Amino acid sequence: MPGQSLVLKYKVHHILFWMLVFTFWFYLRYQDYATTSIAFAITLIKVADLALIIYLVNYLLIPRLLYRKKYIAFIGAFILIIVLSGFTKMILMGEITGDSVRSGPFANLKAKFYENVISDFFLVTSGAAFKLIFDYIDMQRRLTEIAKQKAETELNFLKSQINPHFLFNSLNSVYFLIDKNNTEARQALHKFSEMLRYQLYEANGERIPIEKEISYLKDYVHLQKLRKEENYSVQFNCPANVSNFTIEPLLLIPFVENAFKHISSNSSASNFVKVDMARSNGVFQFAIENSKDRTTPQTEQAGGIGLQNVKRRLELLYPGKYDLEIDNQETIFRVKLNLILS
Repeated sequence: MPGQSLVLKYKVHHILFWMLVFTFWFYLRYQDYATTSIAFAITLIKVADLALIIYLVNYLLIPRLLYRKKYIAFIGAFILIIVLSGFTKMILMGEITGDSVRSGPFANLKAKFYENVISDFFLVTSGAAFKLIFDYIDMQRRLTEIAKQKAETELNFLKSQINPHFLFNSLNSVYFLIDKNNTEARQALHKFSEMLRYQLYEANGERIPIEKEISYLKDYVHLQKLRKEENYSVQFNCPANVSNFTIEPLLLIPFVENAFKHISSNSSASNFVKVDMARSNGVFQFAIENSKDRTTPQTEQAGGIGLQNVKRRLELLYPGKYDLEIDNQETIFRVKLNLILS
């Protein structure tokens, strides 16, 4: 899911908190007004206004401006929102209390400015401080989980890794044993060797060029096409502008593995895997779909990372910068992934 939504999700504890604030505020200040109904209306305006400003600052200004290092714009927008809110409150409360008729809503401006602008400034600043603290704690938790996951991945990799020099020497020996006329077998072995080299030597860093990941996917798709019958259709669409950015290694391959694992085995209907990639407005778009049987038999043994683990990797490595849609229909399985490029 890219970015943070401006529409706050419905959360009961938010409503309970503001109801408590309203009750406490009303209890402390109701005696300052002529009637209980006026006190109720004034308290409602003040609490609703405060909640609105805090949510605007915490869920709009901080993610969109402060975290993107637009400090001047953040400070300007922060002050402007509080000042406009303060003067709007003065006008509304003047109408309710009758001050607009007697002496105007801005009479005794100094005291009203202090009560409606200065006080809100400190309250909203306190709310923003809590937001920054919670975000910092969440970031530290994510970093700890990423470090733990990376350590576990490296440990599992070391446990399963065989001597790569011996392996490549063996592959080269097999390559030269294959008859020279059998070009298809030689090409398949060569692509397998390149895939293995990528996994052993290049996929250990934090980010890799998208071109290398795409090349790895193409080699995998090519090997899978050799295994399937003629009534299997495989499309791989990747325009030239999908380039010049980095991505987490081996992030896309589980989706491709899953598509070939669950592809249908119809004798009369079409069996297909379709991979599409695009890049638009700073977003990398990856989509893959495959036909599948209604009983979804597996066409190969289970393997790879698995979709659940990929979701977890996305949460840890691309927090707030991805959108993943999985559509599991009766005869088609479809995945769409959008990544915001830094």
